[in-house]
Amino acid sequence: MDRNRNKARARQTRIALVSALCAVGLAGCSLGPGSSSGSIQPSGPGAMETVVDELDAPWSVAWYQDAALISERDTGRILEIVGDGTREVGVVPDVVSGGEGGLLGLAVEGNDLFVYSGGPDGNRIQRFPLTGSPGSVGIGEPVTILDDLPQSGNHNGGRIAFGPDGLLYATVGDAGDRDQAQDPKTLGGTIVRLTRDGEIPSDNPFEDSPVYSYGHRNPQGLAWAEDGTMYAAEFGQDTWDELNIIEPGKNYGWPEVEGRGRGDEFVDPVAQWSTDEASPSAIAIQGEHLFVANLGGESLTRLDLSDPQESTTVVNTVGRVREVTFSPDNELLILTNNTDGRGTPGDGDDKLLQVGDG
Repeated sequence: MDRNRNKARARQTRIALVSALCAVGLAGCSLGPGSSSGSIQPSGPGAMETVVDELDAPWSVAWYQDAALISERDTGRILEIVGDGTREVGVVPDVVSGGEGGLLGLAVEGNDLFVYSGGPDGNRIQRFPLTGSPGSVGIGEPVTILDDLPQSGNHNGGRIAFGPDGLLYATVGDAGDRDQAQDPKTLGGTIVRLTRDGEIPSDNPFEDSPVYSYGHRNPQGLAWAEDGTMYAAEFGQDTWDELNIIEPGKNYGWPEVEGRGRGDEFVDPVAQWSTDEASPSAIAIQGEHLFVANLGGESLTRLDLSDPQESTTVVNTVGRVREVTFSPDNELLILTNNTDGRGTPGDGDDKLLQVGDG
């Protein structure tokens, strides 16, 4: 039954995305012979089709059934892709934006939407019930499950995702107070782990604490490999951005050290890149490949988990890339981020793009 339901959901997602492309007359949009379903078919590796454009500083994509939901950092809006455009699902109350802060990460679990955003008293994670169905999705009243997270004009972290253990993980930046990253009694510069109700799992590494790992500067990308290995990407300061394997209770070194060469006290990254080459805002894994959305490097790169330091450029022609995600039908999509105050907007920016990764 679950397998059939997943197949049906994948088919619905394919139809929705194909409809969005066909509605604007884009080449490369094809339907399977003799069927009302089909798939988006860019013409080759790195080829792209615009799913939707004219987004305002978009930050995250989450999937509710076959509906793609997008957060806009500065407006506080959550949008749903409908046909060749978007409709407003709702506005997160009392979002405080500025600099790198505002409405950030989204995650869906069951019929609930989890949201990381800046509020009047710090960053927070809230749970919203989802109402309606794809094409008419709405949100109900929020329940705050974690608040008073460090907040600043930069280093707000903001990615949230459910792991294979069914628990909610969130990246928390150091908010410019670098020393707190070395204190697991604070939440700045950490990755936290919670139940969907905001409770602390009994097997968290620090007693009565949501902290799962610490010593981070501004972690954002979160993803799990098929074997359950957890990866996180992290913005460095002047020298090295990082890709880390995250283990409970471990110290990842910031601000004592940046990149490799940390000794036994700190965990070394499995890959590092110069800060002008990367600035990794999001990661996604499919099989043995990990994809990295890079802001400073203005690219989408792909690496092999067996040799993660070696990477291949998939996209480098759309400016800053904020998000990378796979649809329920395993279609690769990215969000550009050229309207966030640091990029150079082009025609139609910002955009959700479907990418051919073959």
